[in-house]
Amino acid sequence: MAESKSTWNLIAIPALITLAITLLRLVGELEQWPKPWFSNVAGGGAALIGISWLPIIFGPWFAVKLARAGDRPASAGKAIGFAILAVVVLFGAMAWVGTMVSHPTWLLLFPFGLMLAAAFIPGLAWRGLGSTLLAYALAARIPVLVVMFLAMRGNGGAGWGTHYDAIAPMFAHLSFAKKYAIEALIPQMTLWIGWTVAVGALFGTVAAAVARRGKPAPQAAS
Repeated sequence: MAESKSTWNLIAIPALITLAITLLRLVGELEQWPKPWFSNVAGGGAALIGISWLPIIFGPWFAVKLARAGDRPASAGKAIGFAILAVVVLFGAMAWVGTMVSHPTWLLLFPFGLMLAAAFIPGLAWRGLGSTLLAYALAARIPVLVVMFLAMRGNGGAGWGTHYDAIAPMFAHLSFAKKYAIEALIPQMTLWIGWTVAVGALFGTVAAAVARRGKPAPQAAS
């Protein structure tokens, strides 16, 4: 119980900032605010206002906070190595998806499952950082699922015209439940969870190692 409370205290402000950016992006797309800040194309169009880049900031923030509180990995090199492994697994699975365009849709569950598995790799070397990033990833992505549900149901099922409800043409004929599962639930709970943890862990473990290296050694008592 104490550990979960500590984790929540650590992720609370980043989670609120992330939620605010999600809502800002939604408003920007509804109001058709300009590119490159906002984009309503499927996948987000690499818009600058978004939450996918936040792990680059919050990963180091979590890592340094944990390290200062005494929660450090047994080996900084091992923690960095496992974070790199998570990124490799994540991007390997993403590349795998790209080769499966002509395969049955259900087969995509295997690479997407691998993306989710990537989220658990950093915790093998630094449990505190891994669990914190996983909790943050859920706090970041569950609100997106809610927004996507409302956006896809909006205007009688025609959608709000945002990237949150953009549907690939190949899935346009499916029922709402199937479209929501394919376009929202599966990627948000696998790809984006894996991305948040893996990328956050990579930048976080490096930042913690650099911060520790730059810390002056304690002076011996005279």
